[in-house]
Amino acid sequence: MSKTPSSSTLSPSSAGRRRVLRSGAGLFGVLAAPALVRAQTLPKIRIGFWPVAAGLPFFAAVDKGYFKDAGLDVEPLKFASAQQVIEAILAGRAEGSANGTASAALALGEIAQPGLLKIFCANPTNEKYVLDEFLVAKDSPIQSIAELKGKRVASGPGVQNVVLAQTVLERAGAGKMNVTELPIGQHVAALAAGQIDAVYTLEPTGTVGRLNGITRTLEVGVIAKYVLGDPMAPWFGGSASLTTEFIKKQPEAARKFIAAYTRGVDLVKNKPDEARPSLKGYTAISDALTGQVPMSDYLLSSDFKPSDVAYFQKFFDLFYDKGIFSKRLPVGPMLYEYKG
Repeated sequence: MSKTPSSSTLSPSSAGRRRVLRSGAGLFGVLAAPALVRAQTLPKIRIGFWPVAAGLPFFAAVDKGYFKDAGLDVEPLKFASAQQVIEAILAGRAEGSANGTASAALALGEIAQPGLLKIFCANPTNEKYVLDEFLVAKDSPIQSIAELKGKRVASGPGVQNVVLAQTVLERAGAGKMNVTELPIGQHVAALAAGQIDAVYTLEPTGTVGRLNGITRTLEVGVIAKYVLGDPMAPWFGGSASLTTEFIKKQPEAARKFIAAYTRGVDLVKNKPDEARPSLKGYTAISDALTGQVPMSDYLLSSDFKPSDVAYFQKFFDLFYDKGIFSKRLPVGPMLYEYKG
């Protein structure tokens, strides 16, 4: 990539040095060739994420060097909402999403461009594996979601958060209500300032507010309970995905990426205390509080049971029933290597 007098005009010592330089350059070229080939065949993989605790397997895989171990160049792309993640995927500015990215947002992308992506890992949550929750200010007199009727309620940004918040409010007895969209990083501050009475949010927001003495958790696992009808049902609210185009054009890179990502999942499931520090820098949690954040569960697409697909489908059908999805979207075809 860089581009001399005739050798007959050089002194013996100069000619000797030149031969050494030539042979060194040749040796460098031989040694560098594999790296150049790898760079050409395994391109940068840009993965969009939303700063919620469910993205931990991806955060840990980056921090622990699992992708680098696999010879991959993975770039985390932080977005303010799941909607922005899917917009980046649709525009070709990202090759996939990390866990925690709203599954309904991914579905909207799939409806807009059929065959857009494949979900290879989802993060089921419920009353035990906590992600979703309603919060109020620490000293709020409100004791149930039903008491939020007529109050000022906010949610995270994006259609999934808004529709779910409204559905829970209605089914929990508060009636039909409007909710205000707020960036997730503003939820605790808005409650502290008295700008809102409650918020539907995702971890680690509840942990941040509680451990700082600002907020109180009103109820967790609300989607499983009020939308799926069982507090212990798996709510597949977030998913990790890769575009179908990337999988087809770079099958080896896709295989290595999913394998490295799976190492992150295994770490979170088997050694959560070792994984939790990776929440720092990707979410609003501080280093001192990472050990207190509850964990989501994680399920690879190849491990889905028919009951899991049924619950996932029930979740998607809510958005069709609410008129958000223009058609009923089957979950099965969106799952990578789904063997149902």
